[in-house]
Amino acid sequence: MGLLTLKEDRPTPKAVYNWRVYASASVASFASCMIGYDSAFIGTTLALPSFVHEFKLNTLSKSEKALISSNIVSLYQAGAFFGSFFAYGSTHYLGRRKSLFVFVTLFILGAGLMLGANQERGLGLIYGGRVLAGIGVGACSMIVPIYISELSPPAIRGRLVGLYELGWQIGGLVGFWINYGVNLHVPATHTQWLIPFAVQLIPAGLLFLGALWIKESPRWLIAKGKRDEGIANLCWIRNLPSDDMYIIEEVGFVDEEVERYRREVGAGFWKPFASLKIRRVQWRFFLGSALFFWQNGSGINAINYYSPTVFSSLGIRGTNTGFLTTGLFGVVKTVLTIIWLLYLIDRLGRRKLLMFGALGGSVCMWIIGAYIKIADPAKNPTDTVPPAGIAAIFFFYLWTAFYTPSWNGTPWVLNSEMFDQNTRSLGQASAAASNWFWNFLISRFTPQLFNALGYGVYFFFASLMALSIIFVFFLIPETKGVPLEAMDGLFKERPVWRAHGRVMEKWRLQDEEWRRNANGAELSQDEKIDAAVEQRETI
Repeated sequence: MGLLTLKEDRPTPKAVYNWRVYASASVASFASCMIGYDSAFIGTTLALPSFVHEFKLNTLSKSEKALISSNIVSLYQAGAFFGSFFAYGSTHYLGRRKSLFVFVTLFILGAGLMLGANQERGLGLIYGGRVLAGIGVGACSMIVPIYISELSPPAIRGRLVGLYELGWQIGGLVGFWINYGVNLHVPATHTQWLIPFAVQLIPAGLLFLGALWIKESPRWLIAKGKRDEGIANLCWIRNLPSDDMYIIEEVGFVDEEVERYRREVGAGFWKPFASLKIRRVQWRFFLGSALFFWQNGSGINAINYYSPTVFSSLGIRGTNTGFLTTGLFGVVKTVLTIIWLLYLIDRLGRRKLLMFGALGGSVCMWIIGAYIKIADPAKNPTDTVPPAGIAAIFFFYLWTAFYTPSWNGTPWVLNSEMFDQNTRSLGQASAAASNWFWNFLISRFTPQLFNALGYGVYFFFASLMALSIIFVFFLIPETKGVPLEAMDGLFKERPVWRAHGRVMEKWRLQDEEWRRNANGAELSQDEKIDAAVEQRETI
């Protein structure tokens, strides 16, 4: 085992861990660069002197300014909510790859519209562009995790889906720092605030070009009856010939999963909706959506979208100082995401990360809220941040250290792998829409919450993080290293906290028995696949 390989569910040729699978996941993750950049740049752009002057925000009351800011931010989330569901129809008929083309094009159109706004035209083009761009990123947030999950070997699935989260953080890092740079080096003119809006087009253009190269998901092709193309794509991604035992087994797993679902539910656009009558399917849809409720309940998007407001509440004064503090927040998140991606997600697993992150993050939020309650920096401004304020900023960054390698990306990993082949698109659409729904509520009402509750906002987020520990312990099974085709068995096991060990042991014993039987007989490729399918049906 090395840095790029981990403990496997079955004997795996080294060729499987090749550059193609990493490159394909990386190209698809340009979509998350788009999302991460937006979540970071928009709050600080609205605080740029040039933007404030051009649209006369400095002439508005505090509540009026908060309303405009929340509308600009939240229209994007509203578009993303609907985009998540639009992507279900697109991926069903067009597949994962072509759908990326469609929605990244829509995003580019929306980003272009924003560049036409100015003092004479008003904010209308920004509002309209934000909606279109939101539809694009909402769809991509649904498509990319399942695309990466479907092409990933189980042992590194968490890491590869984690590239999606890494792209989010790299985009965020650029977004957090760009306004510090333009505020420092570009005169406060129309061009100053236009630059951050224009940079959105860079990751979008890279995704558009990269989608010309990546392959369609083999699992989607096989499920659609395009078997030969699906096997050819799988062989290309795995860098193995079609008669290799690993390919034969994997195709067998996919065939069995597709056939089982067609027997139980049926095939077609509306059939996954019919499957919602099945309690085990309903349960996984609930868990997937609930994960994003708890993620947004941590307060992350309040910080992402309104970082100047957050740091101001801690006593940070001055535009550049606030931008610098925000930029450092982005650096911490990116560094910790790399550690999470390369080491934590596929070693510690999903459950432990979520519970430890929520516990540490909750403690930090309580401390930050207590400082603001006692010191009240808004009513007692100082030229420099006092020692207690520096301690509060330290705990804010410590909160970031707990949150980032846990709740930041792990819910996306879980949702990309917990659904079966035929409900994966609808399940991911539901989960992504849930993310954008809660994201919308947080982004829409955060300014009003800070105005109304003050320090109470931090206590509110701290309480939700504490409650999420109970949710994860009792309801979320560990999915680390579990093949996609074994997820049904995993979610049937009770108690939840022991499900992973039991399923992996069953899978190992079944695999050993199948290999003994296969090695003892001269079978054709189709016979081997049939044998693999029959062997897996008991799991």
